[in-house]
Amino acid sequence: MKMLINVPETVVADALRGMAAAHPELTVDVENRVVVRRDAPVAGKVGLVSGGGSGHEPLHAGFVGPGMLSAACPGEVFTSPVPDQMVRAAAAVDSGAGVLFVVKNYTGDVLNFEMAAELAEDEGIQVAQVVVDDDVAVSDSTFTAGRRGTGATLFVEKIAGAAADEGAPLDRVVSVARQVNGSSRSFGVALSSVTTPAKGSPTFDLPAGELELGIGIHGEPGRERRSMMTSGEIADFAVHAVLEDLRPTGPVLALVNGMGATPLLELYGFNAEVRRVLSERGVPVARTLVGNYVTSLDMAGCSVTLCQVDEELLRLWDAPVETPALRWGR
Repeated sequence: MKMLINVPETVVADALRGMAAAHPELTVDVENRVVVRRDAPVAGKVGLVSGGGSGHEPLHAGFVGPGMLSAACPGEVFTSPVPDQMVRAAAAVDSGAGVLFVVKNYTGDVLNFEMAAELAEDEGIQVAQVVVDDDVAVSDSTFTAGRRGTGATLFVEKIAGAAADEGAPLDRVVSVARQVNGSSRSFGVALSSVTTPAKGSPTFDLPAGELELGIGIHGEPGRERRSMMTSGEIADFAVHAVLEDLRPTGPVLALVNGMGATPLLELYGFNAEVRRVLSERGVPVARTLVGNYVTSLDMAGCSVTLCQVDEELLRLWDAPVETPALRWGR
């Protein structure tokens, strides 16, 4: 497989050097693998820290900035960052108001963030954690016990980040993050496999003419494989899977997310089908975000995330944000 890299061993460091060159508003520590808002710590503000394996860009480093994350810790490709990174990030953003770790539900991430929280508290930093587990496709998977953390991570980081930027105390920021996670569900579909730089070839076999329903963002198995379906048929399956679990009684945020190799032309067409299904089910859509936000390297495919929102969550979603990958209102 052709890749725009030098060598697999330096792909993450090279990307971080490029991010630093493109975004002077961030402090990028390439050696220690930590990306921080340049103005951190902000007096009186709760710090938000997240992270995970690289390969899901712009998640998480692309969401560092005002209105969202204070810092992010990128691991190697599809590999959890280590506790030292998380402690370093927490120390860099702690103003004395505490730090919230936003953790996707993958075993390595959960264990390392738990260890980092203990180490940070030994250094006098108050730390809380929220685990994101929104994927309805399967209950246990290759890297998880329980549901996987996927697209809702963006909703949690944005909405909790807005609350933190407004000066909300740590317990309130935690409450908001948990509300968002509890109100969100996701379902993903793969049209192709994913190729990691280290392997250089597809990590699993998906024959031509087939798709995988319920895929994970590392290529973990889903619910079932079927012959290729139309955009409308995929929307019917994915949205119904989400709604059967979420059962919203009010308006939702909708994230129509690309897995990395699906162009916007197709994603917007898919969004039209998602909106059709939601309309047929009587679910009002308050806001929609379409694009590649929680990806899996070069995988072709998509995911749908819905989050039921009240007026306060919608206000926080609409609040200004200024990050490399998400920005409005400033």
